[in-house]
Amino acid sequence: MWLAIAALVLWLGGYAVLCAVKPFAPCRKCHGMAEVQRFGKPRLCPRCHGQRLRLRVGRRAHNAWRRTQQAGSR
Repeated sequence: MWLAIAALVLWLGGYAVLCAVKPFAPCRKCHGMAEVQRFGKPRLCPRCHGQRLRLRVGRRAHNAWRRTQQAGSR
């Protein structure tokens, strides 16, 4: 039980560091290539709009938490 909790805390800490150091990840739909095959033709990725990157879930949650905290302390 303690080993599982320690592993979870270690994984969450590592993910938090990853989100702080590298907040963007490759797009999940086009894998960072900015194009997808639609009906046999290369098209601009509809998810990332050719930007090739997406904001990580952890960074998105951190940004939402900071906005909420700043709005509450005004």
